[in-house]
Amino acid sequence: MLSQVFSAGIFGIDGYIVTVEADAQPRLPNFELVGLPDAAVKEAKDRVRTACFNSGYRFPEMSFMLNLAPADRKKEGSAYDVSILLGIMKCAGIVKSDLDISKKCFVGELSLSGELREVRGVLSMCVAARDAGFEEFYAPAKNAREAAAVEGIRVYPVKDMRSLVAHLNATETISPIEYDRDDFFSLTSNYSIDFSDVKGQAQAKRAMEIAATGGHNILLIGPPGTGKSVLAKRLPTILPPLSFPEAIETTKVHSVSGTLPDGVSLISARPFRSPHHTMSAVSLVGGGVNPMPGEVSLADNGVLFLDELPEFPKQVTDALRQPLEDRKVTITRASGRVTFPCNFMLVGAMNPCRCGYFGHPTRKCTCKPIDVKRYISRISGPLLDRIDIQIELPSLTYSEISDDSGSSERSEDIRKRVIAAREFAQERMKGDVYINNASLDPAGIRKYCKADEMAMKLLHMAYDSMGLSARGYDRIMRVARTIADLDRSEMILAPHVAEAIQYRSLDKKYWGMGEEEED
Repeated sequence: MLSQVFSAGIFGIDGYIVTVEADAQPRLPNFELVGLPDAAVKEAKDRVRTACFNSGYRFPEMSFMLNLAPADRKKEGSAYDVSILLGIMKCAGIVKSDLDISKKCFVGELSLSGELREVRGVLSMCVAARDAGFEEFYAPAKNAREAAAVEGIRVYPVKDMRSLVAHLNATETISPIEYDRDDFFSLTSNYSIDFSDVKGQAQAKRAMEIAATGGHNILLIGPPGTGKSVLAKRLPTILPPLSFPEAIETTKVHSVSGTLPDGVSLISARPFRSPHHTMSAVSLVGGGVNPMPGEVSLADNGVLFLDELPEFPKQVTDALRQPLEDRKVTITRASGRVTFPCNFMLVGAMNPCRCGYFGHPTRKCTCKPIDVKRYISRISGPLLDRIDIQIELPSLTYSEISDDSGSSERSEDIRKRVIAAREFAQERMKGDVYINNASLDPAGIRKYCKADEMAMKLLHMAYDSMGLSARGYDRIMRVARTIADLDRSEMILAPHVAEAIQYRSLDKKYWGMGEEEED
């Protein structure tokens, strides 16, 4: 007897349908599993046999051949356990042999007791099932709310094999689970931290607002204790709330990676990732024998914060070039090519020198000039080319630290201005390929960054006096365009250019000291 049961697998962050074909013959008991299974899939033979007994059913004494199609794609993980056992049960008549399950998809790992354990990537699998025309999706109870966020398919939470078989045989009923989108939208701006917590640093706050508006990468430079990390952690609180499609994409990455928090069905807040500087390039951009997303993809639609940026190995930071440019990471292995999304904002933070007090008004720097040069040159020029805003944070005064007046602006108020400015920019670029001002290439700058005569004269003076490159010119124009958007001005004016130049003046103070390669 031959039966077919449908399941789903993961490749990259996308799901694909797997057909489990089970053939039973009245011969000596045997169990063969083919279709390029990995070790975890091969071990399903022992799991399903024991789970069948402990669920109260007699495992058929027959010869079984099971094929996981497509047979040319490697099957990984334990999500096929349920469909394998259902295929055997259907051949043996435990599940009605005439039951039509052609529109049903089953995923889940089996425990030895017959309970369904959660698996990674359920959201991606459910999307694949919906897109393939399936009407019902059966998932472990702990994963069901995650899958229920997908529209157009009914999701059933399954506790164990006994209840699943009873449901399919129509002796019991499992009710489908519903996802309340109102709950999602009520949490998109729910943060426990706020910009009003930040003492002083008015110019840095303004720079963060500009970065959030235009999607610009930003570098914070200052001595220890000036609030660089505090500002970076609060950047997501002033970004526009996650849209539902963005939340689906971000959740797919975290679901596949196994980093989705317990009890969370859909990520509702923009992610904030802050990896340690001892990480490897593979941990940052993704990879491995079976490619998995890295930190840049886990920060998709959010913020990637690299504290103590010069302490990261150059091999690691240089791996950011392509993700920052393309907003996606493509990893090629013998098994195929995998692409992960990585549309993130980069926030870097660093001390002005190794001791941290170069240029400090009261504390003496203990570094030699050559040491300062070496420290700064640890950040490569190509990476700096992809950072539009560089802002210096001064040390806080006592009055700023002790100010408890609560006069600092809240994240909610800043976010309203950011959203309004983004809408202003999107209306101007409607129908174009650019998603924000940071994505403008030279053609986009010529098209959308129109400046008046005074602004161009000021930019000309800055270009000559600061020794800017063509990339430096483009960066100033992109930032000036964002500042103009905050003022709801179609034309870039001289004050907009003047403010944008302030966020590049560090080029002259630091990078202009000369570049020296690390020993």
